[in-house]
Amino acid sequence: MNEENDKKEDDFEDVVFEESTEDGEALASKDISKKLRQDLKICRKEKEEFLTGWQRAKADYINLQKDLDSTRINTSIITKEKVVLNLLPALDGFDMAFSHKESWEKVDKDWRQGMESIYQQLINGLKNLEVERIDSDKVIFDPNIHQSISLVETDKEEENHKIEKILQAGYKIGDRIIRPAKVTVYEYKK
Repeated sequence: MNEENDKKEDDFEDVVFEESTEDGEALASKDISKKLRQDLKICRKEKEEFLTGWQRAKADYINLQKDLDSTRINTSIITKEKVVLNLLPALDGFDMAFSHKESWEKVDKDWRQGMESIYQQLINGLKNLEVERIDSDKVIFDPNIHQSISLVETDKEEENHKIEKILQAGYKIGDRIIRPAKVTVYEYKK
């Protein structure tokens, strides 16, 4: 069956159709060349239109993919930020409890170790979410990550504009600040 179809197709390859006028008279070879050039010109124009359209569609698709990737990343960061914001009061509570050393040491040792373990699990969970804690003191004050609550006078020039104490830890994801650290800052006075 396939051989018959192949044979029929081969038969048509030998057939040549001649262009003719409306009266059925054969066109001169000059007219045939002119018509073929016109057809070729039309084909080239259509090819350019199709190529341009395809290239535009491809560029639109690539831009859409980039936008979707960016949206996914932003959605992920915003979701992490919301989770962290909901956990901050609990973390602040732990920080306040730990900061009162005298009272904290009076608490039952096993209970205290359990609370410290829970706190450490929370901190490790935040690290797994790529959340960083901003709690370094003795560094230069940076208004992008610190919120100055008060100034503390110092007579040491090398301490000027350095963080004296962290009052409340800050948190960030990458370069995005979730909450700036509340700090006191040294101010050099001669």
